[in-house]
Amino acid sequence: MKLDFLKELGIHKDNSGAFTGTWQKTEGGALTVRSPIDGSTIATVQMATAADYAAASKAAHEAFLRWRNLPAPQRGEFVRRIGNAFREKKELLGKLVTLEAGKIVQEGLGEAQECIDIADFAVGLSRQLYGLTIASERPNHHMRETWHPLGTVGIITAFNFPIAVWAWNSMLALVCGDSCLWKPSLKTPLCAIAMTNIAAEVLGKEWAPLIACVIGPDAAVGGAMLDDPHVPLVSATGSTRMGRIVGPRVAQRFGRSLLELGGNNAILVMDDADLSLAVRGIVFGAVGTAGQRCTTTRRLLVHEKVIDQLTERLATAFKQCKIGDPFEQGTLVGPLIDEASAKAFDHAIQKAKDQGGKVVCGGTRAKTSAQLSGGAYVEPAIVRAPLGVPVSFEETFAPILYVMPIQNLDQAIEANNAVPQGLSSSILTGSLRAAERFLSTSGSDCGIANVNIGTSGAEIGGAFGGEKETGGGRESGSDSWKAYMRRQTSTVNYGNTLPLAQGIKFGDD
Repeated sequence: MKLDFLKELGIHKDNSGAFTGTWQKTEGGALTVRSPIDGSTIATVQMATAADYAAASKAAHEAFLRWRNLPAPQRGEFVRRIGNAFREKKELLGKLVTLEAGKIVQEGLGEAQECIDIADFAVGLSRQLYGLTIASERPNHHMRETWHPLGTVGIITAFNFPIAVWAWNSMLALVCGDSCLWKPSLKTPLCAIAMTNIAAEVLGKEWAPLIACVIGPDAAVGGAMLDDPHVPLVSATGSTRMGRIVGPRVAQRFGRSLLELGGNNAILVMDDADLSLAVRGIVFGAVGTAGQRCTTTRRLLVHEKVIDQLTERLATAFKQCKIGDPFEQGTLVGPLIDEASAKAFDHAIQKAKDQGGKVVCGGTRAKTSAQLSGGAYVEPAIVRAPLGVPVSFEETFAPILYVMPIQNLDQAIEANNAVPQGLSSSILTGSLRAAERFLSTSGSDCGIANVNIGTSGAEIGGAFGGEKETGGGRESGSDSWKAYMRRQTSTVNYGNTLPLAQGIKFGDD
């Protein structure tokens, strides 16, 4: 596998794991980086220690104290230039995402494009950090709400979106006047190094510490971030298990958390749905990124009148999805991130069978060429199962689609909402009444609810995130900047008397 392109992203043998303006020599252990495509070693990264984290945090905080005084549009100008740098490196970044995360080429390019788009979005928001004026009950007074930079934002990202999630957070945090500390997944450290290099080159020596990246173990680096009083907000993307650690620990020091956790997303297919449209949306939602998206379609709640017909059409489509090297043209399903994920896939398939499910297609390890033997490739599975089968309440980060029958809309909505997660949902129907009911107060309880499209493919113009065990966080969207700022209420007396609130008389009044 040719790796020469890594040099164009600033990835060299002397790169280590802590960024405080320049890449610093660190004292942590060596991290072996393997490509999920074939299991080959592509790099070794020297990891950071808690002491290295402390140095990066100190530099980020000191940079924040200066950065917050720049007018927001000037901060936006830096972000505009970072976005343009992403444009120039889009092809290389997409290639790196494919190499390190195993996404097919177009998905890698799509993720790089998200980084560009969120930078553009953030630049626009840099001139829209609006406050409020408030009518005071006291004469000759006015009140207002204003928003101010928060501080250093801790960003914890997962392997499945190794560059986009950081960009969603960091581009907005920068225009809001914050600095950023990034702890990337240890499965995709090269993506973090590349993104940091690109942004740091634009920011220059003075401002490079604003986007500090610290690559290290969860206990040493992650723990230090969660306990860091100079990090008022930790934005963490990952599993619900991880969120149960992050949320309480940050709250213990009265910090804030923005949590993007598990998803167990359902598509409701009513008997009046356009099945051709349904097949297209369902296959992409269930198979895209080899089922390793938080918005992956995992449950299909299908009206009993059309379930047999739809299942047959889906099975045909699943079997036509080419599995293999994500760099090859025509491949639609790349590898799972590692063998542990493949074993979780195997375990879930067996549980489904034990609980009364029937595998319609897939559900086994995929046959690949000898060159790919070190990768974890599986055949996407369709499992017909009874409604409410226990395994369907769990999120397996792999391409398994549970197809379950429903009799009517009320039952479908109840089943959609029954799982502990609440990220994305969708209904496929030709009925305006059914669609609006699904979107109503008594409809889907998820953060995202779609009509006649799948559960994947969120756009940055809308708030992204979910409820319940998904964590309640929101990224992107019109008022997303508020998560990265603190609100202040002020009252100004421009008169020559001092009336007290609520008509209170005090002293000689």
